[in-house]
Amino acid sequence: MLYFLIYLFLEVMISSSIAASIGGLLTFVEILFSAIIGMIILKNFKYSLSENVQKARTGQITQEEFIKTNVAKAIGAFLLIIPGFFTDIIGILLQLGLFVSLFSKIFEFKKPNSSNNATYSTSFEYTQTNNKQNNKRRDDEIIDVEIIDDNNTIKH
Repeated sequence: MLYFLIYLFLEVMISSSIAASIGGLLTFVEILFSAIIGMIILKNFKYSLSENVQKARTGQITQEEFIKTNVAKAIGAFLLIIPGFFTDIIGILLQLGLFVSLFSKIFEFKKPNSSNNATYSTSFEYTQTNNKQNNKRRDDEIIDVEIIDDNNTIKH
């Protein structure tokens, strides 16, 4: 709640001072222009996402960098769509990657637990240790079920 109040105060102060300097018509044009740019970025987000997936698969970026980059670009595009100069500034900074490190420090990303039987690697490969004892235990838990329909309403 405190962050929202700080954001709201900064948005009103920055937007009113810039709008007073450039005028109402240019403020309206800027709101439309930034919203259009934000929608274009969101529409083309799938291409940058697939590029980052390829980088993560080849090991050029880590899983954490992948998440930070893509989340920052998506949030930045949404902020560009929202009217206001402060949100536009933050949206542009998120698109350029200048604000990502500060953003990731405010909102920590959870890392997977190492106590599970599964391990997660940085290239998004899911591996599970399989041995004969684990497979035998799983086979013992399988229950075969046969459903017999005694409904005589079906005529042959």
